[in-house]
Amino acid sequence: MITNIRALIMQTKSEYVFPVSSLSPIRTDSPAHQRRLKHAVDFIVPEGTSIFAAADGVVVDVKQDSDKGGSTEEFDEEGNYIEIKHVNNEYSIYEHLKQNGSLVKIGDSVKEGQVIGYSGSTGWLAHLGPHLHFDVHVYFGEGREDYETLEIRWKK
Repeated sequence: MITNIRALIMQTKSEYVFPVSSLSPIRTDSPAHQRRLKHAVDFIVPEGTSIFAAADGVVVDVKQDSDKGGSTEEFDEEGNYIEIKHVNNEYSIYEHLKQNGSLVKIGDSVKEGQVIGYSGSTGWLAHLGPHLHFDVHVYFGEGREDYETLEIRWKK
């Protein structure tokens, strides 16, 4: 049953704005972007770049205590991030933020385009160096890893 539901959800119902300057190079070739992360996008930006909320929502999770990052998968759990819940039960996540780089906390309401934090180089960066990992996903179970990324509909 879950497999059938997951197969039906392929694209976001909502539209999102870029979480960084629209001139930032985009990459989709990270080795981490497999299976449930197949629709994730990486924006190549220098450390300290302003990160914007891609849509209105409520902050549901923040990690900002790490100062570790590297090119190997062993750094996967070291990445700082902000996760926001949006309408239609869609969630966006902004990963690889700098240590103490979040300007928001759990429970904060955010508006589209609001600066929510600053990019960094924490977590598993693969071959990309400093960048912002961004995806929109839906949860299909109770676990933290029970989610599937959606193909993002970008605002024009």
